[in-house]
Amino acid sequence: MKLGIVGLPNVGKSTLFNAITRAGAEAANYPFCTIEPNVGVVTVPDERLDKLAEIYNPEKYTPAVVEFVDIAGLVAGASKGEGLGNKFLSNIRECDAIVHVVRCFDDANVVHVNGNADPARDIETIDIELILSDLEIMEKRVERTRKMARADKKIQAELECYEKIVSVLAEGKSARTIEFTEDELEFTGDLQLISMKPVLYCANIAEDDIKNPDIPYVRTVEEIAKKEGSGVVVISAKIEEELGQLDPEDRQVFLDDLGIESAGLDKMIQASYTLLGLISFLTAGPKEVRAWTIKEGTKAPQAAGKIHSDFERGFIRAEVVAYDDLMACGSYNAAKEKGLVRSEGKEYVMHDGDVVVFRFNV
Repeated sequence: MKLGIVGLPNVGKSTLFNAITRAGAEAANYPFCTIEPNVGVVTVPDERLDKLAEIYNPEKYTPAVVEFVDIAGLVAGASKGEGLGNKFLSNIRECDAIVHVVRCFDDANVVHVNGNADPARDIETIDIELILSDLEIMEKRVERTRKMARADKKIQAELECYEKIVSVLAEGKSARTIEFTEDELEFTGDLQLISMKPVLYCANIAEDDIKNPDIPYVRTVEEIAKKEGSGVVVISAKIEEELGQLDPEDRQVFLDDLGIESAGLDKMIQASYTLLGLISFLTAGPKEVRAWTIKEGTKAPQAAGKIHSDFERGFIRAEVVAYDDLMACGSYNAAKEKGLVRSEGKEYVMHDGDVVVFRFNV
């Protein structure tokens, strides 16, 4: 999973990036301190994998990972070259989803590019720049496709799809608001439009608000997200930065003292999985315990293909036990003796937390 972090300058993007990746990206109190995109890879926290490792004591422990891409802060006119401009938007076109960091605190000591925090205005500013960037790309695509359609009438349907997208973007609406037919979806797969990607709003609040985050700024973000079907997490980037400098035991003590159940990173990843419809299945043994990320609704052969294409081609069956059943029994063999290990065929739809052994022909 690859997430692109966007937002205005000085909303806490790089501070958050530092915290969740511990990559040390510069986070200074002036606009555009992020010049080149920062990329960091973090492991997905999963207690289930930790417990399996305790049982199997494997040679290798491989959690799922998330890649974060932090680009320079965007300002009004970015799509036309203002600030650091459109150049950096290309770095997030390949991301699966957008994490839009929104400043939800007032602080005279931290410069705001527009003078003061205003979540609705700030969100609209970023949305417009993403839409305009997509519009520029789509207008060029329409122009090229129109020329080809003159010589090949089969391309007419593709052209009509692209013109539909342009008309919506030109109205200032995101591409994700468009309802596509199944035929049209065949034409949109390679467009990599930023405004078509799912959005997770990250409401960055002050440290003092962490125990009571129900504040007007956050409610504004939640209302916007609800209208467009996006996700929301509430975090304090400064607290996350402090957490990122602690070892696991001290981190938990710090969370307990603050009265927070989980770190912002955990909440972001969980919300991103939900937003993208992702789940994890697990494989476990003395050689390796590992988490594999798949789309919800994936069938067993395709899940096996995530491990190796040979597993999918030669798929025979999947031997599946629910994680909770495995832990209750204490071992795979004990679960098997109790009849809790199921033999599933090609039509089996994978569930989150399935612990699987795939059988296949080479």
